[in-house]
Amino acid sequence: MKSFTAISGGIIPLGRSNVDTDQIIPKQFLKLIQRTGFGEFLFHDWRHEPDGSMRPGFILDDPAYKDSKILVTGSNFGCGSSREHAVWALCDYGFEVIVASSFADIFFSNCIKNGLLPARVGKEDALTLMQKKEARVDLISQTITAESHTIPFEIDPQAKKILLEGLDDIARTLNLEEKITRFERDSKTPSIL
Repeated sequence: MKSFTAISGGIIPLGRSNVDTDQIIPKQFLKLIQRTGFGEFLFHDWRHEPDGSMRPGFILDDPAYKDSKILVTGSNFGCGSSREHAVWALCDYGFEVIVASSFADIFFSNCIKNGLLPARVGKEDALTLMQKKEARVDLISQTITAESHTIPFEIDPQAKKILLEGLDDIARTLNLEEKITRFERDSKTPSIL
């Protein structure tokens, strides 16, 4: 996982609340066994008609938002089932930051595990950001700057550390290898073999 310190990029304003993981990546696309290849199916049912043809007018398909890295949305983003594929789809599409006034807990945790910054802001601040074209998101200072507005965001200190250092679960465990080895060596528990 790469470390995250700051990015600048375009904003896609998705003014919807209670966006669940089934809407982010529908169940029929969960057959892939790797973490890539999901981006093209992001918000599939909102972007396509039942016959598979493109539904006109969905914001992700607007050329003005091509290559945007920041998604700004309503409250309770990532609710529903706990599928990590939703985060994989957002990352694979190219998003590096999701801004919302609240996130579902498991979704938030999955974002951190995959290097996607979930930036929690106030509802009014999210609405302000939805009116902007571009922003700079700085994890170190925990601020989002868009034009003349600087908005602070909340993030747990441990989650911040994980993102800044680019540590996935395996890397975090390997950082404790010396302590784990010492514990195993010094353990008084008799072996069952």
